[in-house]
Amino acid sequence: MNAPIPYHPSVEQLRTDEDDIHAQMLATFAKIQGTTFKDYGRAVRGVHAKSHGLLEGRLEVLPDLPLELAQGAFAKARTYDAILRFSTNPGDILDDSVSTPRGLALKLVGIEGERLPGAEGTTQDFVMANAPAFTAPDDAAFLKSLKLLAATTDTPQVFKKAFSAVLRGVETVLESVGTKSPTLISMGGHPETHILGETFFSQVPVRWGDYVAKVAVAPVSPELTALTGAALNVNGKPDGLREAVRAFFAEHEGVWELRAQLRTGEDSMPVEDASVPWPEEESPYVAVARLTVPRQDSWSEDKVRRIDDGLAFNPWHGVEAHRPLGAIMRARRAAYPASAGFRAEHNGCPIHEPGRR
Repeated sequence: MNAPIPYHPSVEQLRTDEDDIHAQMLATFAKIQGTTFKDYGRAVRGVHAKSHGLLEGRLEVLPDLPLELAQGAFAKARTYDAILRFSTNPGDILDDSVSTPRGLALKLVGIEGERLPGAEGTTQDFVMANAPAFTAPDDAAFLKSLKLLAATTDTPQVFKKAFSAVLRGVETVLESVGTKSPTLISMGGHPETHILGETFFSQVPVRWGDYVAKVAVAPVSPELTALTGAALNVNGKPDGLREAVRAFFAEHEGVWELRAQLRTGEDSMPVEDASVPWPEEESPYVAVARLTVPRQDSWSEDKVRRIDDGLAFNPWHGVEAHRPLGAIMRARRAAYPASAGFRAEHNGCPIHEPGRR
């Protein structure tokens, strides 16, 4: 592997139209959230609205990491409280038979170091999906697809039916070409498999202390790896994924690795184009920590109140050593607080960062 490229602010290339793009994005998400609010009588997230598992565990940083990996929150061996939220991508609560991309939001508690602007508390969030690259290269391209979706939101049911139709159309394509295309999966279709067997990726880079990296969380305990690619029939089960997660954690603990992929190539590993997977043959994902979740109830009224309703997951909740990078991350800095604020205002539920347990 080539030596990792040092972080410098110049790795980002800001555009002059970004403020306008972000304003349009906020308006579009507001329209989507307004539509779903009318449908459900409560506010849900603008993306990844449906939760399938709410879990608490611990993350242990591995000892004796090489210097280029021992950075930021991972600079020394220690243990952090961890909160996990498994979800699916749409900003609507769809039946699980409409197969959609999956997400994992991870919140670590007790992180030391200089905070990012506006980042309260001591948390560090990583927001991930089950494909190695983002569906759009930048915020401008993502906004175009978001507007196409929002154009169908004249009524809540029209929105839901249109969204389902789009996703089912992608599923048909997946069936015709096989189910191993991460690009098609990220567009909005997914084979019916168990969510706990997935590997999740940050898709876009973050600062890794003195360097730059992408992050992944991969299952490693035998009970989890047995679920990788395992079929899961959710037909007739609107919340089949949630039921499957709950059944698993009633019987087993789960162990994952948190891995970092250091940026080692200027051209092959772009920061501003989020749609390009970084070649793993040039820089593999390397384990830096183990994430352990003990047996527990993954879905309870208490957890829905504390985690699903009471928390927001945002890559800008964190430390300067893990600053989010690139156009998609800069758009999230604008969009995520607005989405969380909409939920807090309309649900009457304060959203705040947790402390150590």
